[in-house]
Amino acid sequence: MKKILKNDWQEILKDEFEKDYYKELRKLLIEEYRNYEVFPKAEDIFNAFNYTPYSKLKVLILGQDPYHNVGQAHGLAFSVREGVKVPPSLKNIYKELNADLGIEIPSTGYLKNWTKEGIMLLNTTLTVRAHQPMSHSKIGWEIFTDAVIRKINEKEEPVVFILWGNHARKRKRLITNDRHLIIEGPHPSPFSANRGFFGSRPFSRANEFLKENGIEPPTWEV
Repeated sequence: MKKILKNDWQEILKDEFEKDYYKELRKLLIEEYRNYEVFPKAEDIFNAFNYTPYSKLKVLILGQDPYHNVGQAHGLAFSVREGVKVPPSLKNIYKELNADLGIEIPSTGYLKNWTKEGIMLLNTTLTVRAHQPMSHSKIGWEIFTDAVIRKINEKEEPVVFILWGNHARKRKRLITNDRHLIIEGPHPSPFSANRGFFGSRPFSRANEFLKENGIEPPTWEV
């Protein structure tokens, strides 16, 4: 079988790639990329996995689906590449990061440094048609990412699951292992950030939990 992922995730998810629903999803995606503008680029779909190996994973931040405007999505939830304007949800994440840990608000929206610290930035849906939010939410991605969450739930080492917004919070049912920490709250988007996202201190809570469990916490520096 052709290798899809570049690290230990390949072995962990190899059976998933052989399932009928995934084969159907793959066929559909080939058609979608052929006939529509779809984000992110095909080679970036699995960046969340390729940038954060399973063995190094300490924190999972769960998003919804990729940014749907040109030049934004690149396979990491909430992140945009260097030189791209920081989206509103990420601006609010930065405001909370500053209030919580005193980290200066970054000028870039590129979160690759987080992935190097064991933070996985995963959307529940990994692709989207241009300018059509949630357009790929019913094509099979959520079966795949639910399987991913179950695999992370099986990890021996404690993991922090950060679930922002109702869409991510629905995945709480998959996290059954009480050695993990679940931090849930409103989505950081401008529509809901004032309903309890600001002031929720997710970053320091994650770090305290990891320290208590003898795990080096991330610095959260962008």
